Amino acid sequence: MTATLLAFLDQAGEVRTRTVAQDLGLRPEFVTSIAELFGRLGQGSYRATIVSLAATQVDEAVIERIASAGSAGSLLLASPGSSLDGATLAQRVGAHALLREPLQVVELADRLSAATVEEGITVPLPPSAAGGLLGESASMADVFGTIAQVASSRSTVLITGESGTGKEVVARALHDRSSRSEGPFVAVNCAAIPEHLLESELFGHEKGAFTGAVGRRVGRFERADGGTLFLDEIGDMSLVLQAKVLRALEERTVERVGGESERPVDVRVIAATNHALQDAIVAGRFREDLYYRLAVVEMELPPLRLRGDDVRLLALHFAAHFAEAHGRPVEGISERALSRMSEVGWPGNVRELRNVMDRAVLLTTGSVIRSDSLRLGAAAPRGASRPAVSEPAGYPINTSLSDVERDHIQRVLDGVDGQIGRAAEVLGVHRNTLTRKIREYGLG
Repeated sequence: MTATLLAFLDQAGEVRTRTVAQDLGLRPEFVTSIAELFGRLGQGSYRATIVSLAATQVDEAVIERIASAGSAGSLLLASPGSSLDGATLAQRVGAHALLREPLQVVELADRLSAATVEEGITVPLPPSAAGGLLGESASMADVFGTIAQVASSRSTVLITGESGTGKEVVARALHDRSSRSEGPFVAVNCAAIPEHLLESELFGHEKGAFTGAVGRRVGRFERADGGTLFLDEIGDMSLVLQAKVLRALEERTVERVGGESERPVDVRVIAATNHALQDAIVAGRFREDLYYRLAVVEMELPPLRLRGDDVRLLALHFAAHFAEAHGRPVEGISERALSRMSEVGWPGNVRELRNVMDRAVLLTTGSVIRSDSLRLGAAAPRGASRPAVSEPAGYPINTSLSDVERDHIQRVLDGVDGQIGRAAEVLGVHRNTLTRKIREYGLG
């Protein structure tokens, strides 16, 4: 049998490596000098090579030469203790791992297993390009078609979809392809701004309008004059503010807080929400007249788990972007890593995938992002977009909606061990909204 593992270690390291290699089905080959190691690398190829930095004759030049040898396979370095110099060297040469000496069996087995797994072919990264809408799936073709049809109009647009599906990216695409593209694009997250400040943020205020108003402030509506105003998470807006936004849309004027006159504005409004606004209307939390004023055109963005091979396309795009942004020598993603990402449910959608690739580019050693470089956390399998939580037992018909909401939020919090961000994903609301409701209901 041809050797699949080459190692230059001390006697204790050799004993542990032999045991682990046999358990993993690898045939190890040990050398006692650097000359012998390079001789073996010149005669055949290995799936992995382990070298101790504490060994005689081993210096940075030697390690760089080993790393550049195509026959070495995945390079694992071992070092007594931890040091910044060792970690920097491992990072620079693209070592798969930096092990601690004396070698620990569990760590060695874990790292060696990951280093020798068959990753398949490497898919090269595309040229880095500016961000924007990407997708080849049928569902995204519908989105592109709608954007092309309505971008040039002045009509309001309501974009719906789960958190992280790219609602602001679509809003910017609508703006960029409109006759207002030379004007400002102003975005405001209605859930991220405290309720008592949101009115001033949208409409502005005059000096002395309230405590702390030490000067005049121009609101977002006025700042977006001649361009586009994007109202994100509009489903979290109070009924009082909804009425004022409706008036601004109908009259095309705004009145600053504490002001005495209305000011004309020429603004196209695009709104977005991850709430089911029709349900909110029935529950009395959203104005029906505002909904119809906003939803002249309604676009629903598909979740990433339903976009097929778009996961691969986006992963390659983000990897290329972050490799350039961080100055990292990443050139491709293994087929195994891409397949693994395609099997994930992506509850955080495109935003989650983007963050995963940012981390992968930063932490990957070498030029290829492998499957073990991915940190997918507790991402659910495809088809299971929400984590399992206890099923509601049903409610008496005379139970109030607030009591049902309070109970369901508590059930979800219990099901995700109190993790606010995860609970917000399950409930389909912004985490600020969930935090406010937890406070209102006094939940733990």
